[in-house]
Amino acid sequence: MLTSGLAGIAAVAALTTVLSPGASAAENPYERGPAPTKASIEAASGPYAVSRTTVSSLSVTGFGGGTIYYPTSTADGTFGAIAISPGYTARQSSIAWLGPRLASQGFVVFTIDTLTTSDQPASRGRQLLAALDYLTERSSVRGRVDATRLGVMGHSMGGGGTLEAAKSRPSLQAAIPLTGWNLDKTWPEIQTPTLVVGADRDSIAPVSSHSEPFYRSLPSSLDKAYLELNNATHFTPNTSNTTIAKYSIAWLKRFIDNDTRYEQFLCPLPQPSLTIEEYRGNCPHTS
Repeated sequence: MLTSGLAGIAAVAALTTVLSPGASAAENPYERGPAPTKASIEAASGPYAVSRTTVSSLSVTGFGGGTIYYPTSTADGTFGAIAISPGYTARQSSIAWLGPRLASQGFVVFTIDTLTTSDQPASRGRQLLAALDYLTERSSVRGRVDATRLGVMGHSMGGGGTLEAAKSRPSLQAAIPLTGWNLDKTWPEIQTPTLVVGADRDSIAPVSSHSEPFYRSLPSSLDKAYLELNNATHFTPNTSNTTIAKYSIAWLKRFIDNDTRYEQFLCPLPQPSLTIEEYRGNCPHTS
């Protein structure tokens, strides 16, 4: 009877451990922030207060400086990080809204200027990687960054650069090209989970000759998705956009933080709506 009773107590204790809030955190030490809701990832700001620091172009090599946005609190330890490139003729101000939006959800975010505003995608890809290297090795916030959990984003030629960066550095955990432009249409070498974002009314990088072939060329075994924005143009990513933010946050959380709490926003696949023209992808995700 005593043995049986002890076994029963042990079983209850084990079940309690499985169901306790700490168990999930123990299984995934990279989770940051409270459990997400539709409202929380669509909100203009997340649970973290955000600070920022400016990086002068004179203090770096390989890219044009930028602005680092990061959670002010150090209570949760280190965070994953993302570098974001602007597009052709543009500066970091064109994608600056993403800095505090993403950082407030628990990331260190580096919006960069490129060496020149006419830099092509291959150059922008190298600059994104140089920015990540600076962020993790030399920046004033390097102690807040987990150098093993990094991602890249970019708009237009910066989106093309995002694909270039992911191709060059397979260790990246997530890539999100926003209305990307690149003369190279095929990316079978990419091993990084990639969310391709296009716009149905894009006349500069039409989805039929850019975002769609980018997506189709990614390996079938890769965790990938294609989000085509409804009633949107090439420049939609340059202003605050809830749909872009929502799915970018979910993608970055899912693959940089390995946070399966965000899988609910990606699988089952989102359906067409007032803001989504089309969404494709593989579900469930395997990474």
